Amino acid sequence: MQLTAKECSLIKDLKGQEQLCVEKYTKYAAEASDAQLQTLFTDIANTEREHLSTLNSIENGSTPSVGSTSGNTSGGRSGNASTGSAGGSSNGSASGSSGGASGSAGRTFTKAPAGTDCKTDSYLCGDLLSTEKHASHLYDTCIFEFRDEAVRGTLAHIQQEEQNHGKMLYDYMKVNGMVSAQ
Repeated sequence: MQLTAKECSLIKDLKGQEQLCVEKYTKYAAEASDAQLQTLFTDIANTEREHLSTLNSIENGSTPSVGSTSGNTSGGRSGNASTGSAGGSSNGSASGSSGGASGSAGRTFTKAPAGTDCKTDSYLCGDLLSTEKHASHLYDTCIFEFRDEAVRGTLAHIQQEEQNHGKMLYDYMKVNGMVSAQ
């Protein structure tokens, strides 16, 4: 598949965003105080690496199908950081007796243990949530600019995963009182 100059430029932008995500999640996994947040950041960093690999494949002329992109990471990689994993949300679970929130793929967040640096963890989550919002918006714009339907489908799939990452971050923040639920 031959990309147009505009498509090449868009892929370059998407790759830059994914590289930023990989770097932030990797760095923040080391900085997070709560172990469950470290795991979440590491899992999402792995998904972002797969997004970057998929974009490299597209740039090199391949047209990955949705099943061969990071979609396989949703259930296969760690079982919880991707498509559908945040969809179940915490609607009410966060204030339930268990004090946790569970996504539809089984990711459960509990209140961080005493002694956790919640201020730093809140900052890291807020920054990554903003990053995910930007990434999702970038994909939203780019999807309509590609001629190849399979590439558009792959980009739409990645965008959904970016939204799910944001949902997982929000769910963690909600359980830990870092955002107010309205």
